[in-house]
Amino acid sequence: MRLSERSVIRSVVVMVAVLAALAVPGRAFGADATTTPVADLLEAADDFDGATITVEGELVGDYGFRDNGTMWTQLNDDSYARKAIVDGGARTGANIGIGVRMPAELGEGLDPVGGYRLEGPLVRLTGTWRYHDPDRAGESYLDVVSMVVVEPGRRIQEGPDWTVLAIGALLIGTALLMRWRRRRSTATE
Repeated sequence: MRLSERSVIRSVVVMVAVLAALAVPGRAFGADATTTPVADLLEAADDFDGATITVEGELVGDYGFRDNGTMWTQLNDDSYARKAIVDGGARTGANIGIGVRMPAELGEGLDPVGGYRLEGPLVRLTGTWRYHDPDRAGESYLDVVSMVVVEPGRRIQEGPDWTVLAIGALLIGTALLMRWRRRRSTATE
């Protein structure tokens, strides 16, 4: 069976398109292929010591501006950083984060950090990983040189948990019914 010139060209075009798509760095959880997941960083922290890396996550806790022109904060890189539970995110375990230090001017004007009813800005940070830095009393942190805000912070709107309210109302109703029946039975004796 002989292939037509047209079908050969079509096959070549499809193969080139597939190869081109595979060559473009993919994105997992919103991070590009050159981003180091914090879990991987913490698992092999010594191997990354002194390396320039990029991490992505939500800024949480507080912004600690120092007199020496730096700002310290915490970066969480877990499923909650990308989709809060109230937005339908899965309950996948503990928070995973690292301390970060950056020039204070990078931190100026950022949305508030994540906390109760607040989702902090989702950022991509590049810097040098300092593992048990002897100049900082053995602290481990990312010494940031550049930051990209991937998504701004926002207020989280959380409505009532109707299941919990219904169970509570049922328990209160049961307690009142039991009290009423007990009073009635003791009044008739």
